[in-house]
Amino acid sequence: MRITVSAALDSGNIRVLGIDDDRVTLEISPDRQSDFYQWFHFRVLGARGRRLTYEIVNAGGAAFPGGWTDYRACWSTDGATWRRVADTSYADGTLRFAHEAAGDEVRFAYFAPYSTERHLALVARAAASPGVTLETLGRTLDGREIECLTLGEGPLSVWFFCRQHPGETMAEWWADGALTVLTDPDHAIARSLRRKATFRIVPNMNPDGSARGHLRTNAAGVNLNREWHAPSDDRSPEVKAVLAAMDATGVDFAIDAHGDETIPYVFIAGFEGIPSLTERQTRLYRAYSDALVRRTPDFQSKHGYPSSQPGKGNLSMATNQVAERFGAVAMTLEMPFKDNDDLPDPDFGWSPGRSMRLAEACLAALHDVIGEF
Repeated sequence: MRITVSAALDSGNIRVLGIDDDRVTLEISPDRQSDFYQWFHFRVLGARGRRLTYEIVNAGGAAFPGGWTDYRACWSTDGATWRRVADTSYADGTLRFAHEAAGDEVRFAYFAPYSTERHLALVARAAASPGVTLETLGRTLDGREIECLTLGEGPLSVWFFCRQHPGETMAEWWADGALTVLTDPDHAIARSLRRKATFRIVPNMNPDGSARGHLRTNAAGVNLNREWHAPSDDRSPEVKAVLAAMDATGVDFAIDAHGDETIPYVFIAGFEGIPSLTERQTRLYRAYSDALVRRTPDFQSKHGYPSSQPGKGNLSMATNQVAERFGAVAMTLEMPFKDNDDLPDPDFGWSPGRSMRLAEACLAALHDVIGEF
């Protein structure tokens, strides 16, 4: 059977340069009007029983080439369960992985995709739960809705917003986990949190980039997490809409969920460099980090990004802007594309399931410290 390779699917991204016997030569396409690229997602037909080697020859020019070291590609036969390709290597600017398909179709991706269809199902399921309201905060450049789900009746204003960088799909898996817990009527911690806080959750801030198969930008080629100081209708309507909603509600606690290409750990990054940093913000941020360490061995506080120097925080980034603007305890939550080196899983690596369970731990940690706010 003839082998065909296609990226004509939701969040698809690959270019086929050639198929020569059992060797498939590929390139990743850059984000539209941008130099960023690293996300790939494609399907292969006619591969049954054949061990094919896939070579992404422009991997060395990707946004984060260090992300390929010790990385293993994701594969699936049904689009639901994603495992890791053991035979993955990176050398001389080329990412190679070899796989023998058991069936006629197999899919490969940088990380397990979170499809538009699943996104819509998540939003509908959550919105159907008692006490949940769904609204659109605005529209993207491609005309998609920026949905926000609100639940809880407590005085603390909590915001979770995810997937500013569309290729970081673990962020929406995390949102899925958070909504699953918060809408569970039998979950004791969720019930208590809903009494103490009002949650506003944006599962996907960049649906245009998600559908287009982008790594980091929206339909205009703009990195949304560098727009929070001055968002605009023509460049970053997604940020403008979310920030306007935050201005209306205020923010006490916020998590901006992301994925990191190079660091094989789960960690958070804070707001140490903002001009108006207070002792209270610092104390609560550290208390939350310590609580999360206690709640799950998938989280650690030793590895991460270096702290900004006092007064040098980049206010175009969400965490810094939200902390500065509202006096909030804000953080960027980073999950790995690779695996968690503290607790590796050779079959699945860091995965959708672990992202979802991390969200449950994040909520439990918030419950541990909410009385200090």
